[in-house]
Amino acid sequence: QVQLVESGGGLVQTGGSLRLSCAASGRTFSMNPVGWFRQAPGKEREFVAAISWNGGSTSYAESVKGRFTISRDKAKNTVYVQMNSLKPEDTAVYYCAAATTMAAWSTPRGQSDYDYWGQGTQVTVSS
Repeated sequence: QVQLVESGGGLVQTGGSLRLSCAASGRTFSMNPVGWFRQAPGKEREFVAAISWNGGSTSYAESVKGRFTISRDKAKNTVYVQMNSLKPEDTAVYYCAAATTMAAWSTPRGQSDYDYWGQGTQVTVSS
């Protein structure tokens, strides 16, 4: 079992930065890929970024590439996403998820690849 808790969301102005954290419990978390997804009001949940088990591989949605950076601290069992140059269209509930059945070295982009999800944290970017 893996339990995920997101934190770090909030209200920020356009151009600002936030760092989201995904803290995990469960002994297998450190061996699994982890992803971030987001869901804006009235829209489908979409992929944001993913990181392999050791941080050696990362993957980003085109819309956030160059602005967001995903990383993980295995000692703290935590995955982060640093979000810079935020735009109003980044406003959404952000979720982290763990993919316990996928290859450890992979960076899955599909929601169905992930089997454990956090409760989400709200990010609001004002114009």
